[in-house]
Amino acid sequence: MFRQPDSTLALLPSCSYLLLDSDGEERRHRPTMSRYSLHNLLDWMYGGVDPSFAGNGGPECAAFLSGQQRFLESLVFLSVGVVEILLSLGKLRQLHFRELEGHLLQQPQAKQESLGKNVLLVVLCLIFGLEVGFKFATRTVIYLLNPCHVVTMMQIFLLACPPCRIAMILFRLQMHMLNGALLALLFPVVNTRLLPFEMEIYYIQHVMLYVVPIYLLRKGGIYTPEPLCNFWWALLSTGFMFVYHFSILQILGLVTEVNLNNMLCPAVSDPFYGPWYRIWASGHQTVMTMTHGKLVILLFYSAVPIFKCSVDLLRLPAKKID
Repeated sequence: MFRQPDSTLALLPSCSYLLLDSDGEERRHRPTMSRYSLHNLLDWMYGGVDPSFAGNGGPECAAFLSGQQRFLESLVFLSVGVVEILLSLGKLRQLHFRELEGHLLQQPQAKQESLGKNVLLVVLCLIFGLEVGFKFATRTVIYLLNPCHVVTMMQIFLLACPPCRIAMILFRLQMHMLNGALLALLFPVVNTRLLPFEMEIYYIQHVMLYVVPIYLLRKGGIYTPEPLCNFWWALLSTGFMFVYHFSILQILGLVTEVNLNNMLCPAVSDPFYGPWYRIWASGHQTVMTMTHGKLVILLFYSAVPIFKCSVDLLRLPAKKID
């Protein structure tokens, strides 16, 4: 494994020029290059991950499941994910080609950006920028690959990108990837967030994961969700999540011994803690992915008439009393 030592001695190569003698000019150039060596880059990525925290990673976490069980589970769920992707893509090409074109034609040709969208983009970029800064400061940059951070990057793109076909596809996909934000808010893991305001940024970022889609739903047009009876977009999101977890996150987790989104070992608070925790998680997360986005859309469209009615009541002129 490529796990880096947590000792501060890992930083000594960048200061080695203090111990050099005057043997020549060539040796003086080595410290500058050593700062950008593979060793230091890997240290930035996951050198700060402390395996002493339960569920964080380490050799015991990586060996929680046997190699045979891990391989069989990966084979099954990768196959399921690929089938879900191919099946949903085939259906969506048939059902939504005209819908996509219709929404695109409804958009104005000139780029019209609202003040609210720009302000929301700046706020989200600042929040995510602080989170990235915390990851570099704690040498845990690899955690930016967790799904909630990926969804945040998708939402930044949606706020910065003008209305187009790609924006509509990403909008509908991320609507069915918000279940991770709900779990993060209900069962927060903040025992490793020790820097000032690091815990606050955790909660703010996950709340913003709901603020952005609600704002985009309010804008309508290209940001109109599919009908509630259509579950193909939710199935496509489920397939992508299966493939992403059991390929990228699992492989990087095994190589670095970092428990990316609990792909190596279960969280301490996992109610299904045990050798079959990934099968249980795949089941209940599939249900959440298929239903959570629909519930958000349903609640939004149910709350809009109530909100408009309340605003209209507030705008009514007060009757004069003679």
